[in-house]
Amino acid sequence: MADVIEQQQEPIPAPTVVVKKSRAGLLIGIIAIVLTIALGAAGFYFFQQLRSSQDSENNQDNLKLIEVDKEMNGLREQITGLQNQISNLNSEMTGKDNHFTETLASFSSLHEERLNTAKKELETSIQTLQRQLGKTRGDWLLADAEYLLTVANQRLHLVGDVATTREALEAADQRLRESGDAAAFKVREQIAKEIALLNGATVPDIVGIYAGIQHLQDAVENLAVFLPHAGKQPDDTKAPSSNLAEQENGLLSSVAKQLKGYVVLRHTSQEVQAILTPEEAHFIKQQLKVRLEMIEIALVQQNDTLFASSIADTKLWLKKNFAENISTERFEAELNKLSAVQIRSQYPDVSGSLKLLKDISKLRIDTDKNPSSAPAADGSAKNGQ
Repeated sequence: MADVIEQQQEPIPAPTVVVKKSRAGLLIGIIAIVLTIALGAAGFYFFQQLRSSQDSENNQDNLKLIEVDKEMNGLREQITGLQNQISNLNSEMTGKDNHFTETLASFSSLHEERLNTAKKELETSIQTLQRQLGKTRGDWLLADAEYLLTVANQRLHLVGDVATTREALEAADQRLRESGDAAAFKVREQIAKEIALLNGATVPDIVGIYAGIQHLQDAVENLAVFLPHAGKQPDDTKAPSSNLAEQENGLLSSVAKQLKGYVVLRHTSQEVQAILTPEEAHFIKQQLKVRLEMIEIALVQQNDTLFASSIADTKLWLKKNFAENISTERFEAELNKLSAVQIRSQYPDVSGSLKLLKDISKLRIDTDKNPSSAPAADGSAKNGQ
């Protein structure tokens, strides 16, 4: 601007005036430049600040995004864990459901089986009741006769009661006669045969045999134990002089005659092994009594095998532990009599009539095929009445 002013003032002739250039403009320009530079620097600075702030914001956003990603990953892991737990719960619930289903099915099947069983039993009971209600007097008499025949077999083979067996057979025959059933004639014929067999059977006297065994138990105390022991009584049942005369020389015989009354000499084939105490001798006798009690038990039970084995054991114990004298021989003779007794083998078989009566329907069919047998049965029934 100063140059422009100077060019405009040249044409005017004027006194030469030395005008000094103003430094204000320079300052202004410098200031303007400085300001421009400052503004540019400030703008650049603000730009850098803005950019740095944007970068920091972007970094923060990135950090936030990273944190968000981490949280999302954590949430995904939690969701995955929850899904696994849910799947485990589902499998567990499925297993329990299957178990409950199987239990319910088994319970239902068991309940159904019980219900079917109860139904069948009820139907059977109803049918039995209907059959019972539909029976005639003859049917009831046949059923009563069958019961009596069953009782007869049980009393004979389980108890050995021949008298009760005979009465039961006679009562069954009476029921069959009163029934008037023609098919019962063969059953009555078989009953007659069985009654005849019972009348010919020899029944052992159980009470008498038992009393004899009791007498043997009382006689045990009079038996002499073979082995010597304190308190043993001398045995004078055999004459020692005759035995010495036969088996020993004359010197021993004379000595024996001199000692007669003081010393008792006996000859035995049994070997003496030891001297017993009184307690041992008493124990040997008690053992013999125990064996006799076993014979009594076998007699009461009517067990032939146990009866025979107990008698044999008693005889063996008697021969092994007791002296050979008259009391022992009598005792052994009584045991031999007992061994000859048969307790139950003499009972006849009376089960044929029961088998025929249980198969009465077949007998009725045979009677219908052979009508000639019916008048005989009727006639026998009338004569029996």
